[in-house]
Amino acid sequence: MYKAVFIDVDGTLIRSDHSISAATFNIIQKLKEKNILVVLVSARPLSGIEPIAEKTGLLNNPIASLNGAYIASGGKIIFEAKIDIDITNRVHEELQKYNATTIYYQQGLWFSEVQNFNTDHEQKITSVPVIIQPFNQTLQYWRINNTGPNKLMVISEEIIIKEIQDNLKQRFMIDLDIYTSKPTFLEVMNKKASKANAVKLLIDLYNITREETIAVGDNFNDKEMIEFAGTGIAMGNAPDEVKAVADYITDTNNNDGVSKALEKMLNI
Repeated sequence: MYKAVFIDVDGTLIRSDHSISAATFNIIQKLKEKNILVVLVSARPLSGIEPIAEKTGLLNNPIASLNGAYIASGGKIIFEAKIDIDITNRVHEELQKYNATTIYYQQGLWFSEVQNFNTDHEQKITSVPVIIQPFNQTLQYWRINNTGPNKLMVISEEIIIKEIQDNLKQRFMIDLDIYTSKPTFLEVMNKKASKANAVKLLIDLYNITREETIAVGDNFNDKEMIEFAGTGIAMGNAPDEVKAVADYITDTNNNDGVSKALEKMLNI
């Protein structure tokens, strides 16, 4: 018997036009009626997930944001993982070699040195305004407040992202998890932060076993979560590498893949 369902947002829960289908909305309500814990797990910051959680009636449930680096429930922080600011500074220096936009996410704040198409696109999914300032000012802010970023996101052309990923992995693989959430987005995280770790932490908190969980996702940052869950579901729009680790492959996000999979798995 399943007791928890963990669902990615972009490319999974929502369609390409950022809408939630009636079928997806209805399946979430059925899960709630059955007292099955539903958790949104996303690379987005919390402010970018909360409007979706509100629309689906999940605002009071745990929400795992920033790929599991920041987990909150009802306004209370459950877990937070930061990247050491000296390591962040070294990563920043490496990124200066490339034509890329870097965004630094820290709890409810996000920073960038430039405002461009990439930051404007990200601004559309979060109500918190981006802080545009030189990186040294952001670094100084973190030092004064004894804090740091939960996630770095690097945006560029696919070929450049692959080069950056290879470089950063070679230099920082001991301290950081570095993977793509889409071919043009590179996510840089503390080793303690991942969607799979978010699932582990929350099921321990709710006394739920691994076998009692379902995880649904569509991209490389969902891969470990899909592998870890009792039943891992890959979307029809997922890369082959992600589909390969799934127990079940459903339809695409634009064709009600989430609702079709959960109806099948839960017989509802």
